[in-house]
Amino acid sequence: MNAELENEPKKSKKILPRIIISVVVIIGLIFLVKEVWYAIHHEETDNAQIEMRLVPIISRVTGYVDKIYADDYSTVTKGQLLMVVDSSEFVLQLEEMQADYTQSRSDIDNARAALVNAEAALAASKGNVEVTRLRLAKSVNDLKRDKSLSEGNAITQKQLDDSQSAFDIMSKQLETGQMDVRVSETRLTVLSSLVKKAQAQTEIKKVRIEQQKLKLSYCRIYAIADGKLGKRNIDEGQFIQAGTPLFSIVNTNSQWVVANFKESQLKNIHVGGIVHLKIDGYPKLDVQGKIISLSDATGAKFSLLPPDNATGNFVKVTQRVPVRIEILEEKKFKDILRAGMSVVVSVPIQ
Repeated sequence: MNAELENEPKKSKKILPRIIISVVVIIGLIFLVKEVWYAIHHEETDNAQIEMRLVPIISRVTGYVDKIYADDYSTVTKGQLLMVVDSSEFVLQLEEMQADYTQSRSDIDNARAALVNAEAALAASKGNVEVTRLRLAKSVNDLKRDKSLSEGNAITQKQLDDSQSAFDIMSKQLETGQMDVRVSETRLTVLSSLVKKAQAQTEIKKVRIEQQKLKLSYCRIYAIADGKLGKRNIDEGQFIQAGTPLFSIVNTNSQWVVANFKESQLKNIHVGGIVHLKIDGYPKLDVQGKIISLSDATGAKFSLLPPDNATGNFVKVTQRVPVRIEILEEKKFKDILRAGMSVVVSVPIQ
């Protein structure tokens, strides 16, 4: 009897490990079956990340940084003043241009006055020509009459010579007057051109003034989108060139995911499909997405040296195709998602 009682604890000690091992194996099998089942019915990739628009803020003028109103990673709104470039030289240049423009307007007034004088001189020359023509006509009649009287010895030879001389003088005066008219017309044309030239130069100077005002406005640099600043690359007192990148604004108003699926997975991925997004930084967060578009080229085609059989730059590997995914209920996750965060994307197989 005692022997039987002693054997029972020994049997219990042998059975308990077996039960534990069996339970572990069953749990392992259940987990394995679930993973296999999930893998069969889903296409998944961990080659994915959150994307946002990076809006560059670039200087459009050259000069020294006068004041900076934004710090690294600070939140900004569209139209907010970020920095000011020293505008002293631009102001002086503008004042010089405005003075030059005023002088140019005076040149137009002078050219117009000269044109008016030339028009008056032309009118006077034409009037003189008409008077000379009338006098010439009278001298012609006098000469004809005196020739007739001279043939009848009714006048002296001196009177006839005087008539002939008066005719010759009037003829020369008419030629001279007509030449004066032509000179006046030519001068009038020249002065008209000078007026037009002065007006054109004034318009050019006016446009340059507007350009200078535009440059002056570029000295105040504003945010062109809502979002958060990245790391700033400049400091107060620093000299910057036009085209220098100053800041980058992460536009938080638009977020999406780019997932790079293997080409062998694409048969089960379709536009409009709903996907599950697992954010590495927030593993317990339940985020749904929607497939918006698939790239028409693999990621390798956008590389600096794309694969090409003809040049020997080719190794056959499974290519990946970028897929754009819209985050559903984007506003709900706006404050916690960051550009570049890693994502695991799962697409149910239809």
